Amino acid sequence: MSRVPEPLTIGRVIGEVVDNFSPSVKMTVTYNSNKQVANGHELMPAVITAKPRVEIGGEDMRASYTLIMTDPDAPSPSDPYLREHLHWMVTDIPGTTDDSFGREVVSYETPKPTVGIHRYVFVLFKQRGRQTVRPSSSRDYFNTRRFSDENGLGLPVAAVYFNAQRETAARRR
Repeated sequence: MSRVPEPLTIGRVIGEVVDNFSPSVKMTVTYNSNKQVANGHELMPAVITAKPRVEIGGEDMRASYTLIMTDPDAPSPSDPYLREHLHWMVTDIPGTTDDSFGREVVSYETPKPTVGIHRYVFVLFKQRGRQTVRPSSSRDYFNTRRFSDENGLGLPVAAVYFNAQRETAARRR
C-alpha cells in the first residue's frame, strides 16, 4: 500500500526550504481571526496584509521557540534568485502560548507577490534556551537551513505554508 505524500513534500517545502522532519509541536497560523493557514491552500493578498496569530502547542511552557516566515519563490517562482525572502521572525516564544509572547526580531512584512504563485512558509524551531537566537541581518537571500545551523536549532518541530498570487481586478470581484 502506498503512502499518501506529505503536503510539505508535494509543495517542495521539504527539499527546498527544510530537510525532512517529524512534526512534534502543534502550530496554528490564523489571519484575520478566521482564515487558518492550511498546506497548499491559497490566501488572497487582501487577507494577509496584517500579521497572523500563531499559536504554539507543546506541553512545556518553559520551552522557547523561534518562528520564521519566508518566501522561497522571491521575486518569481520561475527565477527565485532572492531565495529565500524573510518576511517575519519571532524568537523566545514560550510553549503553549502564541507569537505575541515572543520577541519580534524581524517585523512582519506583508507578502506582495507580483509574478506567479508564491509559497509563504512558516517554520517553527525549538530553541536550546531563551535569548540564544541571533536574527538575520538581511531579508533577502535568507536560508532556513543555514539559519538553523548557525543558531543550533536542529530540524523544525512544525511547518505550514500557503500560496498567494497577485490579485487582478477580475479576481477581486
